[in-house]
This record gives sequence, C-alpha cells and structure tokens, in this order.
Amino acid sequence: MPPHTQRAATIHGSIPALITPFRDGIVDERAFQLFVEHQIAEGSHGLVPCGTTGESVTLSVAEHVRVVELCVEAAAGRVPVVAGAGSNNTAHAIELAKGCKAVGADAVLVVAPYYNKPSQEGICAHFKAINDAVDIPIVVYNVPGRTVVDISVETMGRLSKLANVIGDKDASSDVGRVSRHRTLCGDAFIQLSGDDPNAVGFNASGGRGCISVTANVAPKLCAQLQDASLQGAFDAARQIEERLAELHKVLFLEPSPAPAKYACSLLGHCTEDVRLPIIPCSDAAKAKIKAVMTQAGLL
Repeated sequence: MPPHTQRAATIHGSIPALITPFRDGIVDERAFQLFVEHQIAEGSHGLVPCGTTGESVTLSVAEHVRVVELCVEAAAGRVPVVAGAGSNNTAHAIELAKGCKAVGADAVLVVAPYYNKPSQEGICAHFKAINDAVDIPIVVYNVPGRTVVDISVETMGRLSKLANVIGDKDASSDVGRVSRHRTLCGDAFIQLSGDDPNAVGFNASGGRGCISVTANVAPKLCAQLQDASLQGAFDAARQIEERLAELHKVLFLEPSPAPAKYACSLLGHCTEDVRLPIIPCSDAAKAKIKAVMTQAGLL
C-alpha cells in the first residue's frame, strides 16, 4: 500500500481546515508553513489545506497547488494531508485533484458542486468522473448551507462504493445521518463532522473526527476533545466543549474565515488579510472575538 494511502486510512480526530495566510495580497508561504508546524505540535491529527476556510475559491490553480505543496512539505508525513479539490466544474475539480496528487497530498476533500444545483444523479456522475480520472483517496464533502444541494444518505451510499471514496465530511447539522451512513456505507467508511458544535455528538454516533474551523485558533483543545471522545471519555470531552462553545459561535459572527483569521492574528500566526468578496472583521466583531478568546484562556 503506498504511503499516502496508508495515511489516508488513518484519517481521524481534529483536522483543522487551515486558513491561508496572506500578506500584501499574496500567499505568505513562511507564515503558512510555521502555522502547519504549530498545528502538528499542538496535537492536530490531520490537515486540510485549501478548503472553504482556506479561501480556495479565490486562489488561482497555481496558488492552490502551491499551498497544498507547502502543507505536504511542512507536514513531512507526520499527519495525513487532505487537500481541498472541490469545484462546481467537474473538469476543474479533476484538474485540482491531479495537482494535489502530484505534490503529495494523501487524499482530497471534494465538495458537492455548488451553485449549479445538480440532481442526485448529477452528483453521482460528478464524483464518479473524479474517481475515474485521479487515483487518490476522496473524502466527499456535504455542506448544503453553502452549496444549495444536499447529498442524500442514499446517494452517499452509492458514492461509498466508488473505488477511491473513503469517507465523508458532513456539515448538514443532522447527526442522525451518521448511523444511516454506517448502515449504507459500512463501518470502514470514515465519517467526519464539518460542524464544530456537534463534534462530540457526531463521534458518539460513530464518527471519527472533525474537520474544524475552531482548531485554527485552539488546536490543542480541539485535539484533546477529539482524543477524549474517540476513547469514549465523553464527560471529559464535554468539559472541553464547554470551553470552546462560545469560540465556535464567534468564529462565525461574520463571514468565514475573517473571524478565524483575526483570531489567528491575535495569536501571532498571520495578518488578518482576506480576499474579496470576504472583508476583514468589523471592530464590534473583533471585540467579541478577543473577549471570548480571553475567556477561553487563549489570550
């Protein structure tokens, strides 16, 4: 089994959906690699570069592949790298997946096609085309609040039969899907939450981790929460969740990832720069974010 396939099979726990630091309008490569190192040192179990939180839709193809390459280089095989490779254009998603594979990603995270509003058959055809074109493990990402389409439980069952599809990231806010997915997709199918607030309940239902926005800001606490919940220590996990609950909330006070980038700037990891159409946080939001971080013991 190739090393990337072996690492993909171990995907679990706290997996930050990494921000992409910018400085003066370009990717801050040094800040990004230092941030990756920080995440691993704090206990994160995997990494997702170029997801939604990484502002992937405003990166050029060259920038996108370069950010993945920087992540793979900094991670150095210590944790799996699940690179974002989603698009509402199937050909573009294939191009990104090929680029991610070429620079050493262990797997790709592929979101349901947004804006186009494809049928369930269209969704199946989209993922089958990527599966057939690129030999790399695929994590299917369902986030109907952003894509306007919902990958049904039955469709996920069909996708799980594709040779390269190894799991899903579910941000439907329906924790009940975990058990239904297990029935149709099997116990080996890797189920990851895409909603920080339900991470404990998701794992209690059979999930294996969370692709997390909050882990950008509180990686050690998110990793500890995941370790506890995956070991069945739910009292300990809930205690950690109580420290994080308000942080989950304020990181979405304004359109993401502006709040997460501001929070990370307070910790010295990056500037608060984002790319249009996202704009930096308002002063009111900044005050609330800073207060919650202080309350959580992060500042």
